[in-house]
Amino acid sequence: MKYSLCLSVSPTQFDAIPLEGDFAKNVKKVAELGFDGVELAIRDPLLIDKEKILRELNQYGLVVPVIGTGQAWGEEGLSFTDPDPQVRKKAVYRVISHFDFAAETGAVIIIGLLRGVANVDVSAKDANQWIFEAFSHCCEEAQKQNVRIAFEPINRYETSFINCVRDGLSLIEKVGAPNLGMVLDTFHMNIEEPCIAESIKLAASKMFHLHYADSNRMYPGAGHIDFKSVIKAAQDIGYTGYFSGEHRSDSYGATAAANGLNFLRKIEKEMEKGNCKIENRLFV
Repeated sequence: MKYSLCLSVSPTQFDAIPLEGDFAKNVKKVAELGFDGVELAIRDPLLIDKEKILRELNQYGLVVPVIGTGQAWGEEGLSFTDPDPQVRKKAVYRVISHFDFAAETGAVIIIGLLRGVANVDVSAKDANQWIFEAFSHCCEEAQKQNVRIAFEPINRYETSFINCVRDGLSLIEKVGAPNLGMVLDTFHMNIEEPCIAESIKLAASKMFHLHYADSNRMYPGAGHIDFKSVIKAAQDIGYTGYFSGEHRSDSYGATAAANGLNFLRKIEKEMEKGNCKIENRLFV
């Protein structure tokens, strides 16, 4: 399995970013911890120094498997389902503005809460139609640059749209774009899926990326998710993408990131030996 860690290129309110602060120092720390790549959280690609970011990543041999767009919703309120058509248009444009950097790095564009949440002024019918139109347009533009898009099924307590793998597969079928897939997140899956491993197998080739966090959104090993079954399911479907840490640190920072990565790699080694008895545990 290849592993990456979520990093924001700028200060953010989102708390499931293991390392905060100076981006260059965090990139160095990610490399020292043994990760293979960095999942970049970017609010607005027009406001960043892309060349500087790439230099810092290349210095340590780190790749960019995906680019997250959630800050545009969390910090600016942009979404595909806003009742204001100008806000919806700006949300779509914001996604499209990521494509140049994504094409350069080979990164998948993640759409999480940027799709929106329930709004009392918008009917479910209208919201679902706007989501369909937004994804259709984004995928069409992305194909011109050979860019893939992956939306994230998110639990019902955060949004009422696309909560589980079956919802996601229905949207993919409706849009009908070959470059549209999903990023699955073990934290959200623990809430919504009857069986995380079976849902990973159900997603199969439409799973473009995989987020890891335990049941309490801490690092793997700090909760009760069976990560052995998660890793095995990914192996069973021939998944070759990245497993990316998007979890809280609760001020433990690099310790939390290291604990999660070491926990998962230990499971992999034990699985190779045919013997995996890993006990969940807090910071050890």
